[in-house]
Amino acid sequence: MTRATRTFPLRRLLAYARPHRKHIRIAALCSVVNKVLDIAPPFLIGAAVDIVVKREESFLAGLGIVDIADQLWVLAAVTFVIWAFESLFEYWLKVYWRNLAQVLQHELRLDAYAHVQRLDLGFFEDERTGNLMAILNDDVNQLERFLNSGANTLIQVATTVVVVGTTFFVIAPEVGWWAFLPIPLILWGSFRFQARIAPRYSAVRGDVADLSADLAGNLAGIATIKSFVREEHEVARIRERSDAYRASNLRAIRLSSAFSPLIRMAIVVGFIATLVRGGMMVEEGRMAAGVYAVFVFITQRLLWPLTSLGEAFDLFQRAMASATRILDLLDRRPAIESGGASVDISVDTGVLEGELALKDVTFAYAGRPPVLKDFSLTCAAGRTTAVVGATGSGKTTLIKLFLRFYDPEVGAVQLDGRDVKELDTASLRRSIGLVSQDVFLFSGTVRDNLTYGRPGASEEAIEEALQIAEASDFVAALPDGLETRVGERGQRLSGGQRQRLSIARAILKDAPILILDEATSSIDNETERAIQRSLERVAVGRTTLIVAHRLSTVRHADHIFVLEDGGIREQGQHEELVALDGLYAALWRVQTGERSD
Repeated sequence: MTRATRTFPLRRLLAYARPHRKHIRIAALCSVVNKVLDIAPPFLIGAAVDIVVKREESFLAGLGIVDIADQLWVLAAVTFVIWAFESLFEYWLKVYWRNLAQVLQHELRLDAYAHVQRLDLGFFEDERTGNLMAILNDDVNQLERFLNSGANTLIQVATTVVVVGTTFFVIAPEVGWWAFLPIPLILWGSFRFQARIAPRYSAVRGDVADLSADLAGNLAGIATIKSFVREEHEVARIRERSDAYRASNLRAIRLSSAFSPLIRMAIVVGFIATLVRGGMMVEEGRMAAGVYAVFVFITQRLLWPLTSLGEAFDLFQRAMASATRILDLLDRRPAIESGGASVDISVDTGVLEGELALKDVTFAYAGRPPVLKDFSLTCAAGRTTAVVGATGSGKTTLIKLFLRFYDPEVGAVQLDGRDVKELDTASLRRSIGLVSQDVFLFSGTVRDNLTYGRPGASEEAIEEALQIAEASDFVAALPDGLETRVGERGQRLSGGQRQRLSIARAILKDAPILILDEATSSIDNETERAIQRSLERVAVGRTTLIVAHRLSTVRHADHIFVLEDGGIREQGQHEELVALDGLYAALWRVQTGERSD
């Protein structure tokens, strides 16, 4: 990794923080002033030595304060003021740097999360949830840790070198050269340290992402783990991941821990040189005792803070490794870009008829053979269309294409005769109410989940949607009714209850197009029949697409398509397809209990 590559994330972060330049300047100024005041005590000690040694010939006596007691009281007052202001600026620098860290952490996390939500569905199917969680949480926190302390440390070290160096070379350049002797070695070692530690921290961030991904997956699949009695196996697998993380961290720790001791040994060379050379100059009468005391103490103030460079560079490299992962995520461009013609499909304008169509579409998921091949299908506006077929025939893929989760490689997906690529994607999806086979409820109340697609819906509209979805009775029986918390992913509810709430949520959205993907697969036959009657009322004047395995849910559709191997095998109404005595008829006989070959 070259130096240019290492600093690249820092340049990008500085550009990202440009709106907070004023805040950064104030924080940096507080750091500088605090360090200048922190360096003052050695000069105060030198002045005290000067007073007790030279007495009426001291520096303060030259300013007109001859009495020894008066000189000491003046020195005491100056000391009090300096320490008070040093403490005040220390308070300010901590407030400014920590607030800046919180603000940038907040903005970066929100920007990264907002960007992730704009990415296409294919990204989420390829990316591990645990890895994204590690980036959005732990990696962002690493930047906060550096801004909390590391940035202030670097600024104060630079301030110390400038102030002390100026003092040395103005008053006694001969001693100054000796004091600064170790600094080139320290700086060279610091850059070498950065070059070697950076790849180790990159490996640490990768290993912690792998560990987070496995932990998230195991917690989501805990029921499967328990049903297969694989708890010990998963503990062993997590132990292996954790050991890998621990080992990569250990390699980084060994290197980072060696930095400060080596720097300290270089520092002692400069301190000894100042101690000996300055003492000899006092003995020769070429330097006052007070100045010598200042130089001894100030050399310690110059060199000792350099030991903190190790910790600061450690935080810096951790932050840069994390910044690289965050910025790489922000650089990820969505495969699907929204069009701009949102007004053309606005529900409010009344121009949306709702005809969905696929025209000569060929589509394949990445690295897999085509699911649909030269495929065409039309869902008539205001009518109910059903799609049935065996698993893997392409039914769910149709829904993903209509919602524009994916774009086809060949052909077009159309709404009212217009390619959906030309339309505003958000407006397109607002025009479609979806009830998915994989019901997802958010960890909130029943009301929160019902009104997710229609915030602020009236009580009357909510109750009507619940009644249509045959969910009123069970919601009323819950401990807190609509305010009952459903738990993570709705785990406090049964599968059938979750699915009925999902149906009610789609009905409440009141979109002109309704898509039902195995919408009644988790409810009993009696409830299914009741919901079917309700959905028939909801579907009047609305484009409805039903994807189902259970043919009883589609027998009353206006048109049924039977899919097989990425193409349309049969189509027509229920009675026509049964009379055709083909694939649909065979499926019907199986599901009604008749014997079929």
